[in-house]
Amino acid sequence: MKRCAVLFAAWLALSAAGPADHAAVPVTAANYLDQFIDPSVDPRQDFFHYAVGKWLAANPIPPDERSWGIAHVVQEETYRRVLSITREAEASGAPAGSNAQKIGDFWHSGMDTVAIARAGMEPLEGEFARIDGAQDLPSLLAAASHLQYQGVGCLFGGYIFQDEKNSDRDVLHLYQGGLGLPNRDYYSDTDDRSMRLRSEYVVHVTRMFGLMGEDTASARRDAGTVMAIETELAAASRKLEALRDPEANYNPMALDAVPALSPGLRWREFLDEQDIRGIDSVVVGQPEFYEQLSRSLQAHSLAEWKTYLRWHLAHAFAADAGGAWDAENFRFYGTILNGTPQQRPRWKRMLDRTENDLGDAVGQLYVQRYFSPRTKARYEKLTGDIFAAFRERIGRLDWMSPPTKARALEKLAAVTRKVGYPDHWRDYSTYDVKRDDWLGNVVRGNVWQSEYAIAKLHKPVDRTEWDMTPQTYNAYYNPSNNEIVLPAAVFILPGIADSLVDDALVYAYAGGSTIGHEITHGFDDEGRQFDEHGNLVDWWTPKDAQEFKRRSEKIVEQFDAYVAVDSLHVNGAATAGENIADLGGILLGWDAFTKTDEYRRGAKIGGLTPAQRFFVGWALAWMNEIRPENLAMRVKTDVHSPSFLRVIGPVSNLAQFDRAFGVRPGDRMYRDEKDRVRIW
Repeated sequence: MKRCAVLFAAWLALSAAGPADHAAVPVTAANYLDQFIDPSVDPRQDFFHYAVGKWLAANPIPPDERSWGIAHVVQEETYRRVLSITREAEASGAPAGSNAQKIGDFWHSGMDTVAIARAGMEPLEGEFARIDGAQDLPSLLAAASHLQYQGVGCLFGGYIFQDEKNSDRDVLHLYQGGLGLPNRDYYSDTDDRSMRLRSEYVVHVTRMFGLMGEDTASARRDAGTVMAIETELAAASRKLEALRDPEANYNPMALDAVPALSPGLRWREFLDEQDIRGIDSVVVGQPEFYEQLSRSLQAHSLAEWKTYLRWHLAHAFAADAGGAWDAENFRFYGTILNGTPQQRPRWKRMLDRTENDLGDAVGQLYVQRYFSPRTKARYEKLTGDIFAAFRERIGRLDWMSPPTKARALEKLAAVTRKVGYPDHWRDYSTYDVKRDDWLGNVVRGNVWQSEYAIAKLHKPVDRTEWDMTPQTYNAYYNPSNNEIVLPAAVFILPGIADSLVDDALVYAYAGGSTIGHEITHGFDDEGRQFDEHGNLVDWWTPKDAQEFKRRSEKIVEQFDAYVAVDSLHVNGAATAGENIADLGGILLGWDAFTKTDEYRRGAKIGGLTPAQRFFVGWALAWMNEIRPENLAMRVKTDVHSPSFLRVIGPVSNLAQFDRAFGVRPGDRMYRDEKDRVRIW
């Protein structure tokens, strides 16, 4: 996944220039990059800080953010737009059941912080009572199933999406899960940071049990129980890089065979509690996890498992319960885990929740106001240019045999291109939103999401569906649909009128870092394993597959060598897919750009050649500064490399970059020819 570029005219007060200075010097194509480029930095030594260092120095991370960069600048504008839509809906008096009523009442209930704090967890008393009332393992598991149905991530992860080897049907996937820390490594790594975080986590869980009314001794005991159970589940969980192997994580089973894997779990009864009926098979992602889950269910007492479920119920809704619950949740997950000093403004958090629960309802209004047919047409054309560049690049490959090349071209031709917004919107008619029941709205929203997913099990796959809203600054490739999805907001480059943006920036920032990046995901180390129909099928000759693997291993080696923060290295295997997509994306953007008049003319703009502007445009796409605590967490949990490495990593493999900036052996940005990565 990534993001990209359209262009809005109003620059934010976050830019390097102050409001008065900005008003005095209108933005032009020639001066636009001046606010980003730091001319005191030699691009041959540190291209990232040359390209965007001036802006980063002038725009430090706000105290309520984990990181700050171009994505946040774009998001600020999106917030303004969506806030206007939401406030209008709140004041509209719209008919009951309409999207406007749901948006307005959801927002109104979420902004009443006094009522929210007063209620706390009281709206969930029935769920706590259900846990406490469990008399045996079957009734405990029924309570756990009901919690999952309401959005509580306990025991394991259950997800409904397309069958990897039969993309025409949706199927229930059973995955590892049930943890309160970000992933397995937090429970086992022995570095000082990990051990400190484990200790702080136990303190946090203890405080949460205190908020549930327990005395200090009981709260400490129960926190220890939670830690013991989660540590067992974490030990049986796969590492981040292992989860990226689609074949190894595809283990289809008859539903009646799953109990043999996990004795003690009555799967049909468990699924009946969520109204998941009429299915005869599932896909188990990590069978060894379910073997351990079964052992843990037998090894711990009923009382201990009740403690675990009470913790996960409180954990799931702490941020929404307001008051002391919200404060303690942020203290650990915001400040200790991610280094963020203070909570974000309530209005932004509520817009995020509205996006999560009613995103398509907001999206319909968003595109009517902010994404014109002309803008859509521009980026559909750009998408076509990038596809054409990939076709030509596949045709020129000297390491791929004709049979594999033919299948690659067939798959590329079959990729569905979704640009801007969906043709059909989600129907929220069964989602009951009340003006004075915030936590109830949240729970009912989670139930609506569960029911929406469960309904897919009994319907044909809807290949027109979008998994992102138009106002999302991101994009994705879905291997099961063989599609790229490019929401309207991903085409936002801030601070300059569309008519003034030259092709060098557009083809790098939008064409390369987003469109080209997402297309390449269809042919990265994971995506290449799916065919043109979206099925997990080996369509490569053995020789070509081996050669692809050899070339991919070089990018793993390249990123393994990078230090992200302190002495913590990037995980090259876990980030391989994104790094391959970045490398492919910049090449496709470059190839398409070289066919433009701007490139052919070769005239400088703002003192930069077309090639130099292209590579600065690439750096803009990843402009970001991040807190060390958050960066350390992302290295363990995120399949994306740190932003600065997403700039310098790909360009250091390109002779085109060397020529643009005169990079020579001995320069820090120079990468020896034998070490350069060449895949697509």
